[in-house]
Amino acid sequence: MNHALIILTLLIAPLLGFLFNGVRFRSHNAVVAGAVATGAAATSFICSLMLYFDLLKMPPESRVLATRFFDWITVGNLQVPFGFVVDQISVVMILIITGVGSLIHLFSVGYMSHDERPAKYFAYLNLFLFNMLVLVLGDNLLITFVGWEGVGLCSYLLIGFWFTDGQKAAAGMKAFVTNRIGDAGFLIGIFILFFTYNSVNYADLANLIPEMAEMSWSGPLTLATLFLFIGATGKSAQIPLYVWLPDAMAGPTPVSALIHAATMVTAGVYLFVRMSHVLVMAPLTMGVIAWVGALTALVAASIGITQWDIKRVLAYSTVSQLGYMFLAVGVGAFSAAQFHLMTHAFFKALMFLGSGSVIHAMHEEQDIRKMGGLRKYLPITHLTFLFGWLAIIGIPPFAGFFSKDEILWQAYSSPQGSKYLWFVGAVTAAMTAFYMTRLMALTFWGRSRFGQDVHPHESPPTMTIPLIVLGFLSVVGGWLGIPHVLAGILPGVPAGIFEHWLEPVTAKLGEGHGGAIVEMSLMGISVALAGLASGLAFICYLFSPQLPKQIAQMLGPVYQAVYNKYYVDEFYFARLISPLVEGSKALWLYIDINFIDKATYFAGDLVSGLAAFVKTVQNGKTQSYALYMALGVVVIMTVVLL
Repeated sequence: MNHALIILTLLIAPLLGFLFNGVRFRSHNAVVAGAVATGAAATSFICSLMLYFDLLKMPPESRVLATRFFDWITVGNLQVPFGFVVDQISVVMILIITGVGSLIHLFSVGYMSHDERPAKYFAYLNLFLFNMLVLVLGDNLLITFVGWEGVGLCSYLLIGFWFTDGQKAAAGMKAFVTNRIGDAGFLIGIFILFFTYNSVNYADLANLIPEMAEMSWSGPLTLATLFLFIGATGKSAQIPLYVWLPDAMAGPTPVSALIHAATMVTAGVYLFVRMSHVLVMAPLTMGVIAWVGALTALVAASIGITQWDIKRVLAYSTVSQLGYMFLAVGVGAFSAAQFHLMTHAFFKALMFLGSGSVIHAMHEEQDIRKMGGLRKYLPITHLTFLFGWLAIIGIPPFAGFFSKDEILWQAYSSPQGSKYLWFVGAVTAAMTAFYMTRLMALTFWGRSRFGQDVHPHESPPTMTIPLIVLGFLSVVGGWLGIPHVLAGILPGVPAGIFEHWLEPVTAKLGEGHGGAIVEMSLMGISVALAGLASGLAFICYLFSPQLPKQIAQMLGPVYQAVYNKYYVDEFYFARLISPLVEGSKALWLYIDINFIDKATYFAGDLVSGLAAFVKTVQNGKTQSYALYMALGVVVIMTVVLL
């Protein structure tokens, strides 16, 4: 089949699903709406598989399927075709987006079966998928920006889907506004690149950049990549613009899975993997990205330890794992960043959907203090969630072990890395193991803490089948990236498959330091830390439930600061949002009301008064006009005679 037709079908399928369910906006038939939306997503997944197999047949150095449908923008030096490209980077993304996205659509059929507006929900879900595909397939920054804005709009619509609840509507608005701040930086970065190189095409930029790295903070590449990173901090929830993502839990749980795992929040990571050849020429920016990522991972993990809402714990986990990905980008480990993006999509989608299954069983209860002992009521959910837990804490041979340890190794050994970055990453890994074990223990193990009026039950097949598939992927997904130092650990599975796949299209920084013994030692340390942290969480939440309270009381204000998310939201409101609101009120009162409005009123009154005077003169009476003429003659004659 023609590649252009496959790409067009890939894009059009979810758009048609959106239009179908959009027309049926008020329909209550969740089965029809869900079947159409899931079928559209599955069609895109099939197209993605076809494109992948076509790439597989091609030589590694020329694996590119490009198509240009028409000239989009032609203004002076700005020539932007409406073009899309499928290569090793984008094909991984579209397989994740459509594959995991299809499972989330299927899960939604059961989860949203009792909602009042299922057609509207599935229409938004398909539109989200379409915009994310545009984002990752565009062959230039402007098309990427179109998809970037599209997923921002869809996140607003889906997070605030239950808009009759004021808090949920506010959460959607918070996500929208926060992302607009980042998007302003994204646009400035695009402008700088265009004015410097007269192009916004990814391939052109990779060929036009200088061969020598830029070592000035005021250089165009450094400035452009820093502004692009501002956009990424908004979309991918990094310091200081991460505050919207935990509140995004206000939307339906499958929306959380789609945003957190398969689509929107990974856009910033994808952008820098796509622009790796540009980024390596701006090492100052790479240092900023690495440290922002590492600190975001650490801060979010610490907050996750203190949260009680099952979805909020997973939300801070997502922020932390995204920090890992940016840490990898910052040290030049682009394939490791993309690899962790993929494995994270598997186990985080699994855990969010698993939390949705738990919430469904607990009649919308989300506080893990009111759960416990659910493994005997939800056997499939528990088993699959267990796989996700083992993957995210980094236990071999589960998926998260391979991708997380590759990032930690690169943070230690890369020319752009350092022991300090590795240390922050290792501490974050220990924290992750602690709070995720805490989540498992309080939700599924121990004694039941819910009332007798709650009768938990396993979810229907439309919800459990996606959990089973994602559970399987959370086990085997990491086998695509077995490090060379562990070659042969799994018989018949070669090492470095994923790295070799991306090698022709990602930049290289050069040789790092360290050897096999060091790598194995660091790997052992991270696994040991995960084991120790998990054991500590077992003791705290299963065998000595009073111990966490005693520790919290002992820490006092430190615990309160972490529990209250370091008061970042309060700081933003007190120092940024409230002053802006008050300043806007002052401008409205003194400039708009007392100056502009009064000036327009004065001008109106002046014109009205002049008109009234003229009206008295132009009264239509012949006698008056004759009198005016006579007076005029007298005045003129008097002037002449004088």
